[in-house]
Amino acid sequence: MTAPQPARSAPQPVVLDGHYARLEPIGPQHAADLFAASVPERYRWLFSHAPQSIGELQARIAADAAGPNRYVAVIDKTTGRAEGQQAWMRIFPEHASIEIGGVYWGPAIARTRVASEALFLFARHAFDDLGYRRFEWKCNNRNAPSKAAALRFGFQFEGVFRQDLIIKGESRDTAWFSIIDGEWPALRAEYERWLSPDNFDADGLQRTRLDAGSRPT
Repeated sequence: MTAPQPARSAPQPVVLDGHYARLEPIGPQHAADLFAASVPERYRWLFSHAPQSIGELQARIAADAAGPNRYVAVIDKTTGRAEGQQAWMRIFPEHASIEIGGVYWGPAIARTRVASEALFLFARHAFDDLGYRRFEWKCNNRNAPSKAAALRFGFQFEGVFRQDLIIKGESRDTAWFSIIDGEWPALRAEYERWLSPDNFDADGLQRTRLDAGSRPT
C-alpha cells in the first residue's frame, strides 16, 4: 500500500478560469462589486455581518489578507463583475487536507452554473494541481440550504460537532462534509459533463441536472 503523501503546497495567488466563472485573488478593486452584491439576509450563517459601506468592505478585505485564510473573488464572466467570494481555509499541506469556506455567492450567481463552477474550480485545483487528499465543507448545522448544497455538490456527510463555536452570540453545532481523493475522478467527470456549454441552452438553462450527489461513496 502506498504511503499517503503531503500536498505539494498551500494554494498560491493564482487565477482559476472556467467557462462561466473566474476566480482571482481578492483585492480592494473588488469591493464595489461585492458591496453591490451584498444582501444582509444572506449573511445569516456567515461569521461576519453584511458590510455597511464599500470602505468597510475594503478594510475587511485587507484584514482577511493578513490572516491565515486565502480569499478569492468569484467573477461572473458574462458580466465581468465580482458577484461573490470564497476562501481556502484549514490549509494543511502536511496532511493534504483543505477546506472551502467563507462562501458568499450573491443573488446573481447563487444556485447557478457560475457558483457550481466556482466550487468545481477549487476542488479541481486542490486535487489535480496541488495533490490534496481531502476537500472539506463545513456549516452551521441549522443551515439547511448549505447542507443541501454540500450533498448536491458531491460531499459526504461526516457528522456534527456539538457546541463547536460561538458565532454572533449564538452556539453553533457544526456539520462536517468532505470529498476525498478516491471519490474525485468520478465527481470530476460528472462536473465536466454538466458544465459543458452543450449542456445549457441559449438562456443558460441546464438541459440535464448535475448528478454529483448520487456518486457512490
